[in-house]
This record gives sequence, C-alpha cells and structure tokens, in this order.
Amino acid sequence: MSQPNNTTTNSLLDAVCRRGVLVSTSVRYWRGCKKLSPEDLGLDPANVSDRLIQLGHKRLIPRDALQAFALIESRVQATVEGSSFPFLGGIGRFVPNPRLGQLTERLDQLRDEFREATLDFVAGYVPLRESAMIEWRDAAQHLNGSAERLIATIEQSFPPAAEIAKRFAFETRLFQIAAPDHIRLEVAEGVAEMEAAEDRRRIADEATRRMQQDLDSFLRESVSSLREETARLVSEVLATIDSSENGVHQRTLNRLTTFIDNFRSLNFAGDQQLEQTLERFRRDLLQRSAEDYRNDPGAMTTLTDGLNRLRESAVQLARADARDIVARFGQMGGRRLAAVG
Repeated sequence: MSQPNNTTTNSLLDAVCRRGVLVSTSVRYWRGCKKLSPEDLGLDPANVSDRLIQLGHKRLIPRDALQAFALIESRVQATVEGSSFPFLGGIGRFVPNPRLGQLTERLDQLRDEFREATLDFVAGYVPLRESAMIEWRDAAQHLNGSAERLIATIEQSFPPAAEIAKRFAFETRLFQIAAPDHIRLEVAEGVAEMEAAEDRRRIADEATRRMQQDLDSFLRESVSSLREETARLVSEVLATIDSSENGVHQRTLNRLTTFIDNFRSLNFAGDQQLEQTLERFRRDLLQRSAEDYRNDPGAMTTLTDGLNRLRESAVQLARADARDIVARFGQMGGRRLAAVG
C-alpha cells in the first residue's frame, strides 16, 4: 500500500498554528445545590409520583449569593466566543494572533474579579451557611416527610468551611495542536511484523485523512461565520435606521466602524474579498458624521443603498464555497514548510 501525501494537511496545520493559538477556559465554583431524593424527605420512592412531586436539584443557599460567579462565568464565555472560533469539534477555541493580547488582558481582569468574589464568599461562608440552615429548618417543618432526615441531608451537603475555597478555580490554557510525525502502537505477541506495519500505515493514513477534512471544515466554517455575522449586523443597522425617527445615530456608525476593525483582527483565514468590501465601505461611507447624514437626505440615501449592497454581498459570499480561501491559506503554510525544508 502506498503512503499518502501529507503535504496538504501539514501545510494547513502549519498555517493555522502560525496564525493563532487554541484557548481553553474553565470557571469552576460551588453551585450550592443538592439533588434531593424521596429518601431525603423520609418518603417511600415507590409511593412518589414524578407527575406530582419534582425533587431534583434544590438550592442550599439563596441564588443571589452566587450571582457574581454566574455573571463572571457568562462574561468569560462571551469574551472568548467573541474573539475566537470553535476548533475541531470543540477541543478548544482558535484565537487569531491579533486578538490574543486583548483577550488575555480581559481574561486577566475577569480572573481578578473572580478572585475577589471568591475571597468575599469564603469570608462570609460560615454565617451564610448558618442563615441558610435556619431557613431550611423552618421550611422542613411544613413538609410531610421526615424533617430530621432532610435537615441532616442538607447539613451534610454543605462543604466544610476549611475546604470551600477548593471549590473555586479560574483557569485559562493556551496551546497549539500539531500532527504526530508517526503513530506508535504496541504490537501484541504473535502478530507478524508485516501485519503490524500494515496496521500502523492504515491508522496513520486514516488519521491524516480525518485531520485534512477537519482542518478544511474548520477554515470554511470560520470564513462563513464572519460573512454571516457581517450580513446579520448590517441587517440590524438597517432596521435601526428604519425605525428611528431622527435617522442614523453616531453610535450606529461607530458600531459599524468597530465591527470592521474586529473583522480585520478575526480574519485569520484571509477572506480578502469581504475585507476589501468592508474597507471600501469604511472609506466611502463612514467618514461622515451622523449629523451630516441627517442633514443631507441625498447622503442618507447613499448610506442606506451602500448598506443594502454590503448586506447582499455578505449574504452571497456566505452562500459561496470558500475553497479558494482554503487553498490560499494552505499555500502560506506550504511556503513555510518549503523554506524550512
């Protein structure tokens, strides 16, 4: 069996690795919940109908006691998603190099907020737990089951004060992915060397094929997502202008300018056609102020016509095949490999 040519896969991977890194974030905190069972209430499971009684996860402490952590977690997710693309089925998020500094700076700020919130929570944990147990004891008196058993279960569900800090962690990891030079397999005794070598070649061939497909799909999806986001933003801007009694506002024009800047920093795959279209739009239509547009009906018509053309162009590009972009992207990695070789 002939060995496949790995040049295309290696060149794509090399280009991806040079254009950005993978980021993985984890925000972990004690959720303050306990999954109650019928036995926790002193009830016979055989006599409990799911249609009438819903147990499941119940809050040990008030929701607002952990609200700061939930907010930080959502901000971390939004920050990472706004600066990256999902990579190979979600093993990480790919961050283009131009966005890396801004992303890590914002994550550092959120990590500081998380640390402060953790210190505050740990400092107030004991009185919070005592206050919550008072509420639970009061609530348990109104249950038909065993109040003593329920209270014992709830008390045991609170982590010890000395260990509560271990339930909180904010982690960010940056890494790159690389294809293995070859695949090593343990060969069972009694298997012929020729058969083992054939198995290794077959597995390596399949891994190379899947890597090529995954990288190709990743690049196409990244390009498509930026094109779709462009069309979506322009549609929102047009709707805002159409619904405004005073015409266009400066914050709307600023939103377009910011988007174009963000597009350039996220356009790691090299979508030259859309980037050039956006830059022309900036040059031709974003040099005037909103007040100028409001005072000049002809200019306002020019702006809305330009927005409609931009949206139409982005929609058409989103529906188009990005194979030419993938090919050019691979050539960049290929030139690097040729120079190294």
